[in-house]
Amino acid sequence: MNKEVRVRFAPSPTGALHIGGVRTALYNYLYARKTGGKFLLRIEDTDQNRFVPGAEEYIKGALDWLGISPDESPWNPGNSSPYRQSERKPMYMQYALDLIEKGHAYYAFDTSEELDAMRERLTAARVVSPQYNSITRTQMKNSLTLPEDEVKARLASGEAYVIRIKIPRKEEVRLHDLIRGWVMVHSSTLDDKVLMKSDGMPTYHLANIVDDHLMKITHVIRGEEWLPSAPLHVLLYKYFGWEDTMPEFAHLPLLLKPDGNGKLSKRDADKHGFPVFPMDWKDPNSGETAMGFREGGYLPEAMLNFLAFLGWNPGDHKEIFSLEELVEAFSIERIGKSGTKFDINKAKWFNEQYLRAKSDEELAAYLIADIEKEGLSIDKEKAAKIAHVMKERATFPADLWKEGKFMLIAPSKFDDEIAGKRWNAEVVTVLATYIEKLAAHTGEFTPEIAKAVLEESAEANGIKLGKVMQAVRLAVTGVGAGPDLMAVFSIIGKEELSKRIKFALDTLQVL
Repeated sequence: MNKEVRVRFAPSPTGALHIGGVRTALYNYLYARKTGGKFLLRIEDTDQNRFVPGAEEYIKGALDWLGISPDESPWNPGNSSPYRQSERKPMYMQYALDLIEKGHAYYAFDTSEELDAMRERLTAARVVSPQYNSITRTQMKNSLTLPEDEVKARLASGEAYVIRIKIPRKEEVRLHDLIRGWVMVHSSTLDDKVLMKSDGMPTYHLANIVDDHLMKITHVIRGEEWLPSAPLHVLLYKYFGWEDTMPEFAHLPLLLKPDGNGKLSKRDADKHGFPVFPMDWKDPNSGETAMGFREGGYLPEAMLNFLAFLGWNPGDHKEIFSLEELVEAFSIERIGKSGTKFDINKAKWFNEQYLRAKSDEELAAYLIADIEKEGLSIDKEKAAKIAHVMKERATFPADLWKEGKFMLIAPSKFDDEIAGKRWNAEVVTVLATYIEKLAAHTGEFTPEIAKAVLEESAEANGIKLGKVMQAVRLAVTGVGAGPDLMAVFSIIGKEELSKRIKFALDTLQVL
């Protein structure tokens, strides 16, 4: 019988959640749902110096907005509580001491000045990567070089120390990555990482392994930046005797800048004018607010679809997937190894598709909200009609009002360039006739009727309608392009239509 799949997303509360982190959370969520497993959220706050107030709540809010809330978390605990590493602090030391007892870790009493001096010596000796490792540790102040009684005395006196892993000098460390295949690293390239800091808090490496083991994590799906740490983690599983329960690893490809050169950062996003965080984030230190995708008008279902395709593909040409369809189609095997460019235009395309798939009534709700912000009012039926006309031209919900407000607010000025090219005596004649025929018309005013009456007005004067259409649009909307004009006429109604045409006839001069 296969054990239950358990995956985790383990961010640090050091600021806003980067969109790359959101993708990691999404892939973990999809895999858990695909396999009938559990998706956990663990807050890795061992670095208290970098803790930022509000960051935890931001992480929760972002996942909730996207609809990928975890099965277990600090706010929804299961059998693996607690879910904050700071609240698990008392237990980590026993695991570090266990490694010391087994000969796989040691106490190190080196001061920061002594560590700096060691690095300077190695740099002067032209060592490319100065490290505290199997060679340099023999010259440092630790429990491997000091007499046992002196080590005990230092510990008893309360002298500051860290606990480091003892990396073997000549050993090949192998791990199988579900995305990259077999990865082999020689231990001589690894350093003796600190496992317990002098403040009694574990480092990421120790806490991560212990927590994954105790929480029965079966698959570690995380960013490529953690791949260099994976050999160290494999050694820790081996030293603890947990090799049989070691999770499978999958290191996700990087999200790259739009030009493909380097990892995507907030600076790149700011440069190109798009968000890099799921929601608005106000930095509690600087007071600056960074715009999020949510406030930028991106729909959560569109963001999920977009993010899923940043590194994964379903193996066919289908692009639009609901969350349920993503779960059904997802597999780790179809995640690529190489980094993927962050194409904001593709994100906009997804948003357009999801916006257009919504009903007119759903879109009307966005429109009504924006209209009410302007101190105006509109009934639901008319709002739905405007939404229907505008949705093929909208990328974001706000565009419905931004681009369609002319249907509620008459133009007070006209595009000078269009007027100079298109406004002439023929237009004036057709529009004057149109006003007369509109006044004589009774009954329903549909787009078809609006067009028929306009065609009659042109024919009555021997003028081809195509020659004057752009100027007709100008008279009613103030601009020379837009959605279906007859639908617009029907929405604003005969009386308003006639009123606008009269204003244009009085305002615009025939050159």
